[in-house]
Amino acid sequence: MEALGFPSLSTHTISCSNFQKSTLPKLPSQRNHFSTISHPSSSKLRPSHRTRHFRRSATRMQADNEEYELKQMRDMAAAKKRWDALIRDGKVKALTPREAGYAIQLSNKTLLDVRPSTEHEKAWVKGSTWIPIFDVGNEFDVGTLSRKIMGFTTGGWWSGVPTLSYNSQFLSKVDENFPKDTDLIVACQKGLRSLAACELLYHAGYRNLFWVQGGLEVAEEEDLAREGPQPFKFAGIGGLSEFLGWTDQQRAAAAKEGWGYRFMFSARLVGVFLIADALFFGSQQIVHYLQDLRSH
Repeated sequence: MEALGFPSLSTHTISCSNFQKSTLPKLPSQRNHFSTISHPSSSKLRPSHRTRHFRRSATRMQADNEEYELKQMRDMAAAKKRWDALIRDGKVKALTPREAGYAIQLSNKTLLDVRPSTEHEKAWVKGSTWIPIFDVGNEFDVGTLSRKIMGFTTGGWWSGVPTLSYNSQFLSKVDENFPKDTDLIVACQKGLRSLAACELLYHAGYRNLFWVQGGLEVAEEEDLAREGPQPFKFAGIGGLSEFLGWTDQQRAAAAKEGWGYRFMFSARLVGVFLIADALFFGSQQIVHYLQDLRSH
């Protein structure tokens, strides 16, 4: 699901998920979509046919999106109830990241990393097996492209969260690697996708399932043996917010690291303002140049 919802997992299918709520972009100003109509007694601005059509299309799109978001919220609430029941009934056992680290070291349990490639390539647990339940789609059909554009314009540019699609080979890949009686510790970045994976795996016949509560994001460096260029806490961040150091994880790191860490991101922020100012000034000069050409 692009927003929040999970369909019933008894069918072993999930759409796609960014696990974040999408919001509608602001509609462009209608000021330029009016045509001037002359009347014998007066001249008025009235909406053109194109404007009325645009308004109707925008209204329908907003209604469809609101209905879709409500459905996602209902699906997510239903999924959370099922996941809570799995934990409560002992079908899936919850572990902290530190407990998971002990289990891997002392009991040779296997950690199954179900995160998408964008998170896994930044940091992963040494010796873990990576099989994503959702991953970045490489399709370029009209539907996928529109979802990617919508995701980017409604916050993806800031958070860096990509549009994800359900990995239809997830269960088959797990089955290829692990017998049904394997002790599997399932982990993701925040703990939601791993719960969805646990539900799928339980219905597929796996009975020794362990879930990393809170995900790898809450793991301290000493909890798990890490490989990769970044700490676990930073694997789920991206976009402009990461570049400027405005994520919660980076602010917490800045409080520990001191002024040197903050200065780097402050310099980046100043650089962004200078570039934006230069682009604005350049665009003004181009406009003036075109106006001069037109006047001559």
